[in-house]
Amino acid sequence: MAARKLHIDEAERRRRLAVRHHLTTPSASVLEVAQSLIGLHSTDPATVYLSAWARVAGLSQADVHDALYDARSIVKHMAMRRTVWALPVDLLPTVQAAASDTIAATERRRLARDLERAGITEEGADWVRKAERAAVRALARLGPSFGRDLSKEVPMLRTKITVGSGRNAQEIGVVTRISTILSASGQVTRAQAGGDWHQRQPRWARMVDWVPETAGATRPSAVAARADLARHYLRACGPARFDDLKWWTGWTVGFTRAALTDIAAVEVEISEDATGLVLPDDLDQTPAADPWVSLLPSLDPTTMAWKERDWYLGPHRARLFDTNGNAGPTIWADGRVVGGWGQRPDGEVVLKFLDDVGAEVSADAERHATALTSWLGGVRVRPSFPTPLQRELSGTP
Repeated sequence: MAARKLHIDEAERRRRLAVRHHLTTPSASVLEVAQSLIGLHSTDPATVYLSAWARVAGLSQADVHDALYDARSIVKHMAMRRTVWALPVDLLPTVQAAASDTIAATERRRLARDLERAGITEEGADWVRKAERAAVRALARLGPSFGRDLSKEVPMLRTKITVGSGRNAQEIGVVTRISTILSASGQVTRAQAGGDWHQRQPRWARMVDWVPETAGATRPSAVAARADLARHYLRACGPARFDDLKWWTGWTVGFTRAALTDIAAVEVEISEDATGLVLPDDLDQTPAADPWVSLLPSLDPTTMAWKERDWYLGPHRARLFDTNGNAGPTIWADGRVVGGWGQRPDGEVVLKFLDDVGAEVSADAERHATALTSWLGGVRVRPSFPTPLQRELSGTP
């Protein structure tokens, strides 16, 4: 008779989330947060700042700027699911081999194919390699540069191709596609952007110039790196379903299964009809935490950490996520999403509760909203992927 699996219920999952994601006990630094969460989402530049604000007591915007652009303890990099992350420097080799290399290879093939279909060249792969080398050489001369500066320096990057047909046809500059490949392959990174801290105007820099220690970093094998990344993920997010890890990493079924086998992941019951996975040394219960409330931004790594979200999201998906699965700003209470937030035109943070949370939680959330309004100092953050509730609260169509 098979031994009964350990049961880890939703209450324990929420306690783990609270502690491991620094939502009940503040973190000491932006770097520590990024290490615990395997990076911070950075598709929207403001997300790094707001995710850190929710977890580091007394944090200033200058502290985040320092971590990103002065100390460079976290570095922007295209990684899991073709998403931009702010990753701890010591995790870059693992993430590169486990996820980013595959993305770079896929993007190279796609661009080569599109160039050939557009009649730009008959040797698409060779054309892409030449464009990559030319762009990197230009960055060595210019230093951190906008895409438009690279295009002026490298004629190949001024090429445009039409993707799609008919009403869906779209003309795309090759410089954007090459930048994506260079980012995913670890040759370049996003240096300090143009504009304010919350605006999306990336400057590109060679990775070896921006973070010189990466030049001599030991590269693990893809197999070892996937095992290491799976271990980090389960440490932060376990128990998680097989499909959670597969989705979060962007791996195939085979890659996911092999990584879980390599780290000897243990199956546990997480509901009557579902199993999750944890590390073999991670079976103990988490002590109860004091009640807590947090305001998390769009694309926060906690909200986006699992594919199956009902255990913390409840019935609120349609209002708090867009149709592609991108999370909007959320209100959390004791490990559950209980509403969302937005900003009025004057920058004031306003809340909308979707559950009956009681007077104490409501008052605590309002205090957080007041503090965040002050911290933002009139800046109005505009998510790249607006959600229904965020639009409603912000008065945007």
